This record gives sequence, structure tokens and C-alpha cells, in this order.
Amino acid sequence: MNTQTAQADTETQFVRQLDTTSNPAPLGLMGFGMTTVLLNFHNAGIFNLGSMILAMGFFYGGFAQIIAGLMEWKKGNTFATTAFTSYGFFWMSLVMLVVLPKMGLVEAPENSAMVAYLAMWGVFTGVLFIATLRISRALQFVFGSLTLLFFLLAFGDLTGSQTIKLIAGYEGIICGFSAIYTALAQVLNEVYGKTVMPIGLITK
Repeated sequence: MNTQTAQADTETQFVRQLDTTSNPAPLGLMGFGMTTVLLNFHNAGIFNLGSMILAMGFFYGGFAQIIAGLMEWKKGNTFATTAFTSYGFFWMSLVMLVVLPKMGLVEAPENSAMVAYLAMWGVFTGVLFIATLRISRALQFVFGSLTLLFFLLAFGDLTGSQTIKLIAGYEGIICGFSAIYTALAQVLNEVYGKTVMPIGLITK
């Protein structure tokens, strides 16, 4: 075996694979956005909490976001993987908090428990908001308004103030529509190959 052959055998070769899979972010953002808008229509007093919201929360807000998160994991996107899978399971857990007590399987959570639940999600979302400072203006608005929403809901439960809960409802509607905008902007911008709906990408 000559020297060149031995060297070729021991060399490590790096192959760069072209990613041809689609962008899963619009799916995750739509699942989050549409479900958030509908839930906060309820929080704003427009209609009661019923099967429509619970079904949307479990399947589109839950399963769709988890699927999007797994697709983002395959793309190596840590931020999107963490966000979509986490909020997917958030929606599923929120539905269970409503459904399980009604089925008589567990006791309904105490008010203080819901305050802690919402506050923890607010802290988590606030950290993700810091990450969006390196991504886009649109995502900054989504995560910034979502952080505010969680803390408003937690404060509303803590104080029992219906006024704060009403404010949270309308703020949540704005948050949800901002996610819908960001999702549809990514779809249209990709389809048309140009910026149709700006999202303010940050140049790193």
C-alpha cells in the first residue's frame, strides 16, 4: 500500500447535504396563532369555552405544533424545536386541565396553581423572546406579546380581576393574529420568491 492510498484511507470526508425539505414554521405558527385567537375570543367574553376551542387546542394548537417542532429538529433549528414542541404540549396540557376535572378523574387546579402555571410559561416565553432579538421583528412581536399575555392571565387569576382578564383577552387576540401574519408572510414570500409581507429579518 503506497503512502497516498494510506492517507486517503485515514482522511475524514465531510459531505454537505442540501436540505430540500419544506419550512415547517408556518404550520407551527398557524397552529399557535389560530388557537390563541379563538381562546382569547373566549377570554374577551365573545363566546363561552366549548368543544370548538378544546378541539382546536388539542389538535391544531397541540399536535400540529409538535409535528412542526419535530420537523424543525430534523433541520437542526434548536429555537423552533423548543418553541413549537413546548407550546404544542402547553395546549394539550391546557385542554387536559379543563377536560380531566369534568370527567371526574382529577380535581380542578386551585387558583394559586393556575397562577404558577401561567407565570412559569411567561418566564419561559420571556427567555425565548430574548432569542428572537437575533431572528426577526415579527417574531419579536409574537413572543413579546405572548410573554405579556401569560403574565396578564396569571395576574388576572391572582387578583380575580375580570377587567385584567378582559384586557388579556384582547391582547391575546392581537398576539394570535401576529403569529398568523408571520406564518402567512413566510408562505407568500416563499411562493412569490420576494418580500410580499415583510417580517423584518435581522441581519446577523
